[in-house]
Amino acid sequence: MGAPVIHFEIGAVDGDRARHFYAELFDWTITPDANGYGVVDTGAAGINGGVLPTPQGVRPYVTFYVGVENLDKALSRAEELGAHRVMGPAPVGDMGNMAMFADPDGNMIGLFSAAEKRTNP
Repeated sequence: MGAPVIHFEIGAVDGDRARHFYAELFDWTITPDANGYGVVDTGAAGINGGVLPTPQGVRPYVTFYVGVENLDKALSRAEELGAHRVMGPAPVGDMGNMAMFADPDGNMIGLFSAAEKRTNP
């Protein structure tokens, strides 16, 4: 079975402007957090995402995240196929861990591995 696309992200020079633009254009609800990451609820079938300001020196981008079971294994395989690691793995709160790589053409792609759900004994 293939790995699902689970999230998208739009990195913009001006996060406020980008959040307003996409909210108006597509009628999305975008709720920014304290760091300026705008969580996107499209209000429709499909995946949700985020709109954020890019850090100093990072170019604007559009990317998607693919859900995988093992980030290190997925990153290693991407590198074997000609990609290079951009970041991670890194924790995303208590939700799981993420990583990013650039494909052979330089497109930035995200990977996400959800935290294991714990059950009470």
